[in-house]
Amino acid sequence: MSADPRSTDAKSKAIAALNDAFRRQPGPGWVMTAGVQALGLAFIGAAVRAVRAQDRFDAEDDPYGEHDFGAVTVEGQELFWKIDYYDLALAFGSPDPADPAVTRRVLTIMLAADY
Repeated sequence: MSADPRSTDAKSKAIAALNDAFRRQPGPGWVMTAGVQALGLAFIGAAVRAVRAQDRFDAEDDPYGEHDFGAVTVEGQELFWKIDYYDLALAFGSPDPADPAVTRRVLTIMLAADY
C-alpha cells in the first residue's frame, strides 16, 4: 500500500516552511566546515547572508520540495548548504522532520569542493 501523495506533499510543504524559517534565522544549529571558516569572518558573514537570502529551489537540488539543500556563490567560491534532521538529543535521525517538537535541525555550510 503506497502513501497518499497528498499527505506526502503536505508533509513536504510543512518541512519546507520549517526549513525556510530555520535558514533565515542563523544561530544554534548552524555549522561551517573548516574550509569555510578558514576564509575568515568577512567571508563567513557573506556566506550566512547568501544562505539566508536563497529563495529559488529547483527540482534537481530540491527533488522533495523540502528546501533542505542549496548552492550559493560567495566571492567566487561555490558553497553548498544542507539541513539535516536529528532527534532532540542529536543522537539519531528525527522520527518526524515535520514536527518541531521532536526535531532539531542542523544547517551545514561547506565548500562545494569539499562535498
